[in-house]
Amino acid sequence: MTEKPLQRHAVILAGGRGTRFWPRSRTCTPKQLLNIIGKTTMLEQTVARLAPLIPAKNIWTVTNADQTVALRKQMPAAARKRVLTEPIGRNTAAAIALAAIHIRHAVKGDSVMAVLPADHYIAQPDRFRSIVTAALHLAGDSSRMVVLGIPPARPETGFGYIELMGNAMNAEGFPVFAVRRFTEKPELAAAKEYLATGLYQWNAGMFFWRVSTYLDALKSHLPKTHQLLESLASHIGKRSYEANLTKVYPKLENISVDYAIMEPATRETGDPRVFVIPADIGWSDIGSWSAVYELLAKHAGENIFAGAGQSLDAEGNYLWSPGKFVAAIGVRDLVVVDTPDALLICPRERAQDVGKIVKALEERKHKKLL
Repeated sequence: MTEKPLQRHAVILAGGRGTRFWPRSRTCTPKQLLNIIGKTTMLEQTVARLAPLIPAKNIWTVTNADQTVALRKQMPAAARKRVLTEPIGRNTAAAIALAAIHIRHAVKGDSVMAVLPADHYIAQPDRFRSIVTAALHLAGDSSRMVVLGIPPARPETGFGYIELMGNAMNAEGFPVFAVRRFTEKPELAAAKEYLATGLYQWNAGMFFWRVSTYLDALKSHLPKTHQLLESLASHIGKRSYEANLTKVYPKLENISVDYAIMEPATRETGDPRVFVIPADIGWSDIGSWSAVYELLAKHAGENIFAGAGQSLDAEGNYLWSPGKFVAAIGVRDLVVVDTPDALLICPRERAQDVGKIVKALEERKHKKLL
């Protein structure tokens, strides 16, 4: 008898706050729910990229209570009942596992799942879909876990790295490598060495595996979290679910999937279990207002206006004030973001520090600005 093909499901991780995009990004309307690049939001773009591959009813989103209402409004109707709310943040290993037990319950068995961040930019969506198709096919094997790698463009210290080993295999026309190890955010000297070898990819947090494969790995490496979530699984679809979720979730280990699952999996003996597909897809995590400028500027020194504006002896500025005419005179390389209750002004090279302002606002309990 021919085995029935596994369903494909997607899990979108959408619980981040995006503090470096303050003052636009706030607790209830973070980066992924904003139109940072283009007319649609980052979340809407993520869903649209999946549309030809995975039906809306198979798209799950994991978020927090502050964002659930706004997030549901941006999802296709069939995906709104697939929004899962964490009562407290417990990092990506737990968030993915929560989605995994819900998918298993929904299909009454196994399936292949893609795990994707909600707030990344991809310039080549057609190529992305082709690579995802290959990754989903590879992940259909119960022994495999697959990750997309981004060819590094610079010795970046803010990303994790994936080390390749062995010769490339082929998956629907794309090269696939076994993974030797995952390395988290190296020092600059090490990042330069990684880039020089040509054997490393950036880890963009896009994973593919069977639901059963992930839950088995969770049982091996985070047995407490696995046991607690299995106890929760029996309440899915029942009135007792919310009470048990609130009781169980704070007890889960607070750890990323990279540290909890992927790093140990590459250290296991025997045949390689973790594979990477290099994905040259015009990817950016859009980590700051400066990164937004770099994506939008068509040439060096261009001024980017969100609405009407005029510049005189000014260059390299990102000026977001869509409701006002902006005149920029004699200024260079600034970020200006104007909202009804706050105004951000900083050099583009200091855009990473915007998150520090948010931290200071938290310490001073300026809740209306968070």
